[in-house]
Amino acid sequence: MDAPFYEVLHRRRDVRAEFTGERVDEPTLRRILAAAHAAPSVGLSQPWDFVVVRDRALRRSFQEHVQAERQVFAADLSGERAETFARIKVEGVLESSLGVVVAYDPDRGSPAVLGRHAIADAGLYSVCLAIQNLWLAATAEGWGVGWVSFYREDFLRRLLSIPSRVRPVAWLCLGPVQGLAETPDLERHGWRKRLPLDDVVHHERYGQRR
Repeated sequence: MDAPFYEVLHRRRDVRAEFTGERVDEPTLRRILAAAHAAPSVGLSQPWDFVVVRDRALRRSFQEHVQAERQVFAADLSGERAETFARIKVEGVLESSLGVVVAYDPDRGSPAVLGRHAIADAGLYSVCLAIQNLWLAATAEGWGVGWVSFYREDFLRRLLSIPSRVRPVAWLCLGPVQGLAETPDLERHGWRKRLPLDDVVHHERYGQRR
């Protein structure tokens, strides 16, 4: 068993408030992006692109959009859910050292993407594997990653001049951190608890337990 790998896997956190904002070490950033680019992909299509965003004005525009979307979500909450959500920080766009937008290009490797003919989303799944590689590599380097999902794709396309055929899958806040929390934010704030493994494992047929 490779204990260090499992330690990194379980130490990984969705970071929001712990970023130091210090200038990144370029060789480390390059290693992290190379790890993402080493991910498996359907038909070896490698359908991902990484937009590294350092510009403060761009990041501020995105952060303002995220906060507006936070209010849209909050408006649908009431009672205990609303009170809990009010305590949760949903992004570290300006606190982090930079942003990495991971995008999906469905035309990469087309027209014959081996293995995608029956599952159209296989390319999108490949992009998610690249994100996971990036996240684990960053954790191994002592950096943090925060996946921001409070945004509209069309807004991000316009902000970063992303072509209409390309889908922005994630804005990842990235950079050195003061440390990683022992307990995930959403669990610590009481939004949701992690399910036991046995609750999600089935045998032979869905719903069949041992």
